[in-house]
Amino acid sequence: MFRKKKKKGYSLPLTKSLTDQIIIIMSGKKRKSTSAAAKGPSAKQRKVAPVKEEKNKRAGGWLEDLLKQNRTENKEMKFNQKRLRLLSDTKQIQRDSEGVLYWMLRDHRVQDNWALVHAQQLALKENLPLHVCVCLVVPKSELSTLRHYSFMLKGLEEVATECKALNIQFHLLHGSAGDILPGFVSDRGLGAVVTDFTPLREPLQWLEDVKKTLPKDIPLIQVDAHNIVPCWVASPKLEYAARTIRGKITKLLPEFLTEFPLVERHAHTATRTAKPVDWDNTLASLQVDRAVGETEWAQPGTKAGMAMLESFIDVRLKLFDTKRNDPNTAALSQLSPWIRFGHLSAQRVATQVQHSGKSAGHSVASFIEELVVRRELTDNFCFYNKKYDSVEGAYEWAQKTLKDHAKDKRAYLYTREQLEKATTHDKLWNGAQYQMVTEGKMHGFLRMYWAKKILEWTTSPEEALSIALYLNDRYELDGQDPNGFVGCMWSICGIHDQGWKEREVFGKIRFMNYKGCLRKFDVAGFERKYCPKNL
Repeated sequence: MFRKKKKKGYSLPLTKSLTDQIIIIMSGKKRKSTSAAAKGPSAKQRKVAPVKEEKNKRAGGWLEDLLKQNRTENKEMKFNQKRLRLLSDTKQIQRDSEGVLYWMLRDHRVQDNWALVHAQQLALKENLPLHVCVCLVVPKSELSTLRHYSFMLKGLEEVATECKALNIQFHLLHGSAGDILPGFVSDRGLGAVVTDFTPLREPLQWLEDVKKTLPKDIPLIQVDAHNIVPCWVASPKLEYAARTIRGKITKLLPEFLTEFPLVERHAHTATRTAKPVDWDNTLASLQVDRAVGETEWAQPGTKAGMAMLESFIDVRLKLFDTKRNDPNTAALSQLSPWIRFGHLSAQRVATQVQHSGKSAGHSVASFIEELVVRRELTDNFCFYNKKYDSVEGAYEWAQKTLKDHAKDKRAYLYTREQLEKATTHDKLWNGAQYQMVTEGKMHGFLRMYWAKKILEWTTSPEEALSIALYLNDRYELDGQDPNGFVGCMWSICGIHDQGWKEREVFGKIRFMNYKGCLRKFDVAGFERKYCPKNL
């Protein structure tokens, strides 16, 4: 089924076999409903002895070495102009310009970054120096935590170090982009601004603010460096479900799922260099909530993300297809924090899993479905639905059924504080919540159960969604991301789902319960591990 890897790296495009894999899982293997999946493993599956993690037969770091070779071989690769949108009235760089700027917004990495690739190619074409800047702003919010800003800043420190080695000037600017970026561009005499893409309202507002105040003779170019198929290319409208966008993405993969060219040492040196950044002092000075601390399991930066990808390919990928819904089994990629902060490219993950994980069988296709179709569907939802975090953003049938059952009697009612402290009657839910608070992560299957119980235990769908988003965005390391918004909206408001058997409280929203979890995995084992006795 899979194309064999050539000794000298992989050829371009990388897509025929990958597209075939996606088509196979879409057409021949329909996604199971939660209720059906809850029936648990078959008798044959139960007889299989637990799979022990095998030691990596390849020397650690093999992935970094392989990628250096692949990028070098493809450094002359052309940039697909469909990846960008011109947001200004002009696209011509003025002759007296002193550089090109990449305003790094969402994708915090150097290599495997189409926005930086385009910025460098633009600068080289005009014989200009290359600059990268990040506008650091910390909103006054319960969601601004040390956990998130430490991960972000330490990842950016790695970016700055790599930029310096490549003769690219890295600038850390303090303040909102609309207030400081246009002045920075004018002061430095920069001739063009390239930025990346995010569908969330706050960054989109920053972009609008920059458009209004940036000098009119400066081109402003946006590149979707986060999605494999650019969001506006995959679909020009809000898609109803995975089934409506799957074919559109699959059809475009041969064009967009390619290797990356190398971001190489820049040939033109800036006369005015960037101000050095004191990273420790910067982090110490931020007004963030330090009660939500750093995680131990996830180290920030592209290098750490690559190491996690490497371990996934070598150890966990082979279990993904059959064990991904078991919270007690290490079968997931655990890559979401690095993808969320842009330390890793989803396109890089997809190509590498396809080529290096060929021995994992059906797990490759199952993983690609979630990484590509499901993940890019979340960007589509947030980009085309301005009410992506509101019950008002749900489908009409879902809004009606939630309203019809809003006054149904709840067996249990909990406040936000009680939920945050994991003091419910449900040990499984408490364990999942406690893990999220302490470790900054929660297993994907339990995220669905967790959010649906919040709907069941609060006074209204609106309150349930508000609490779920607050907890997710405050504690999850991958929070404040389209995946999180859509995950909560799917669980509570039926987004990208269909109507199910009508019942109390839930109405026609898909139902999950404790008994279903008992049929699916060792609940008691999870509770013993994650639910403290004093809760």
